[in-house]
Amino acid sequence: MKVLFLYPEFPNTFWSFKHALKFIDKKASTPPLGLLTIAAMLPANWEKRLVDVNVQPLTQDDLDWADWVMISAMVVQRESTKELIQRCKTAGKIIIAGGPLFTSEYKEFPEVDHFILNEGELTLPLFLQDWAHGTEQRIYQSDQYADIQTTPAPLWGLADLSQYATMSIQFSRGCPYNCDFCNVTALLGHKPRTKTAQQLIKELDDLYALGWRDQVFVVDDNFIGNKKVLKQEVLPALIEWQKGKTGIPFNTEVSINLADDPVLMRMMVEAGFDTVFVGIETPNEESLAECSKSQNRNRDLVKSVHAIQRAGIQVQGGFIVGFDSDTPSIFKRQLEFIRESGIVTAMIGLLQAPAGTTLYKRLKKEGRLLGEMTGDNGDGSTNIIPKLDLGLLQDGYRSLVQDLYAPREYYRRVLTLLKNIEPPKVVRLLDKTYLRAFFRSVYQLGIKGTERVEYWKLVLWAMFRKPKLFSQAITLAIYGHHFRTLADEI
Repeated sequence: MKVLFLYPEFPNTFWSFKHALKFIDKKASTPPLGLLTIAAMLPANWEKRLVDVNVQPLTQDDLDWADWVMISAMVVQRESTKELIQRCKTAGKIIIAGGPLFTSEYKEFPEVDHFILNEGELTLPLFLQDWAHGTEQRIYQSDQYADIQTTPAPLWGLADLSQYATMSIQFSRGCPYNCDFCNVTALLGHKPRTKTAQQLIKELDDLYALGWRDQVFVVDDNFIGNKKVLKQEVLPALIEWQKGKTGIPFNTEVSINLADDPVLMRMMVEAGFDTVFVGIETPNEESLAECSKSQNRNRDLVKSVHAIQRAGIQVQGGFIVGFDSDTPSIFKRQLEFIRESGIVTAMIGLLQAPAGTTLYKRLKKEGRLLGEMTGDNGDGSTNIIPKLDLGLLQDGYRSLVQDLYAPREYYRRVLTLLKNIEPPKVVRLLDKTYLRAFFRSVYQLGIKGTERVEYWKLVLWAMFRKPKLFSQAITLAIYGHHFRTLADEI
């Protein structure tokens, strides 16, 4: 059996980093972790090929070669997915689909032959068993949650690692919280399920053996959902694994209560974590109560962010405007909060309601849904009818994004962060890729760019005041170019 694993294109989004990737000659941020994991679940003697169209085009030779096409996608990849499915159908291929997009919207894809929905560890074996007996069905679903301690390591060898800026691994699934706009718990449950430390180390060993020496993104929706396992097993194993290595930095997603645990922060830093993404959402207490963001309530959020930064971890933040409790002052409040906290990478979007969430169900009852969401948190779109006037909300959002990523405002936050943060304990080896990116930044940002004055202020400050953070300063300057380009498009 010959199986083609097909990954659709991402549009130009906040997290695509398309305008930043050019500085390091990479074509995509991360490889398709889900497809590479599914590939490891198929019989070892089957032939397998990956085409990630973010990296390489789908060719007729690829289609002619394949017996099956297995495609996975997120909601934001919807348009590319439809185009690829049509090509595969025209070529007469058997199409097998799974992943978040299809789990929530499989009825919108009549051309697909078989759907492997929910978690593949549960539904893929059922499909393979039926296929072996000639009794395969069209839809395979499960309301159970998989034991991910049985999940195999991804088949990294299918991907051209040189084309990606970051590798991704997964430690846990599920989140203990209940934010009403988030579909993580609807898909993966409230109880965090974890892999073993041995599994995680094997996956890292596999990557290291293939020559990977750069950033690794732990894709968990809340890495600290099970603190006991982290402290007793996983972080000690990662700290030990880093010894003798050239330095592999990690980043991940966490909840804000990381700031309450100095021991956990110290262990994460020693293990190599230098960046976390936190869903902060809003400084408006009424809006936090409205969306059941209990972990963010009744605390000084700026103080919590600074505590994480002082531990040596950069905080990237997710923010939302358009809650029912928001007033027209929310745009100014968000800008002031982000500025004071020194959150450089601030993803802000209008409130959207993913299918299956508590928010979606409530707004459906209220007749306030506008159709499907785009899945892009930063494109200024929404699929709900807000309490605020929609025109006011969209105008305020556009102004907020422009203000956030204007050169003076952006570089001001970079300096705030660099003044607060401690240098990382684990530092990647500075190689030709980094040096090339630095010199390109000098030309693109320091000579041609509209931000050249701010750029040189940052470069000189970092060089003489905090040289250990110089590479981070350049990286953030390059990120700013990407964010500013997107802001102009919005």
